[in-house]
Amino acid sequence: MLARIQQVLVGVWLLAVVAALAAAWRGAAWWWLVALFGGHAVWLAVTVALMRWHNRRDPAPPASWRDTLAAWWSEVRAAPAVFAWRQPFRSAAEPDHLPRDGAGRPGVVLVHGFLCNRGLWLPWLRRLRAAGVPFVAVTLEPVFGSIDDYAATIDDAVRRVTAATGQAPLLVGHSMGGLAIRAWMAARWADDRVRGVITIGTPHAGTWLAEGSHFAINARQMRQGSDWLLALAAKEPDSRRRLFLCLWGHGDNIVFPASSACLPGARHLHIPATAHLALLGHPDVWAAVRDALGIGADQRAP
Repeated sequence: MLARIQQVLVGVWLLAVVAALAAAWRGAAWWWLVALFGGHAVWLAVTVALMRWHNRRDPAPPASWRDTLAAWWSEVRAAPAVFAWRQPFRSAAEPDHLPRDGAGRPGVVLVHGFLCNRGLWLPWLRRLRAAGVPFVAVTLEPVFGSIDDYAATIDDAVRRVTAATGQAPLLVGHSMGGLAIRAWMAARWADDRVRGVITIGTPHAGTWLAEGSHFAINARQMRQGSDWLLALAAKEPDSRRRLFLCLWGHGDNIVFPASSACLPGARHLHIPATAHLALLGHPDVWAAVRDALGIGADQRAP
């Protein structure tokens, strides 16, 4: 469903570009082209400004202006590839990889976040396949449903990878995907079914950016101090949280204040000067996954 929605949006954008080009050819409305090609950079600048404002009293180390600019630019480059190409048109380009000879080698389950699908992971899927790592990348639906509704999808993915490898898989969740993994573990008491969990920019304590959400159930669940987040935390024993490695950063323009991406009792790794989507391309993020899976150091970041 999400892919179709984003295909329509890309189509509308292309029609607008054609109309703007026609107008610019006649010597008018050239500024529409600037808006169409640079509008996302302006929006991302707004989110980065909000991030800096809300991080000013956060216990996390503040980002310098240089790091803030680097984070903004990393997202300006990352966002179009995700929302205008990989997710709308290429989400099925790399199928799940469960080779018959995968037994004895750990696999991974990849869980995307809000307003995303498995196309988010496309560079990762190619890298994992090249490294011979079995994987399943899920698409969570309904798009705007409760995070609790995704447990069955994650459970099926874990069963498939375990059956193919004979081992519990590593679970990796980006943004809301990390909360979906936590909800699945709470619903199925699945602590013994995972090799470990890595969350990347996950709003474990919610995010200010979700405060204005009224339509999407899952977005409301990600509000700071939401009843859903409090209930989820109350179900978790300390032993479960020790399975988690949380990757977070002071440049995350979606999950802020920055320390909201930290889960008490878990291990943590700070990724500097990198925004929300761009975290997936940071070499330290890939290194953490590589180490958890035992992939050779010659496998570079996606």
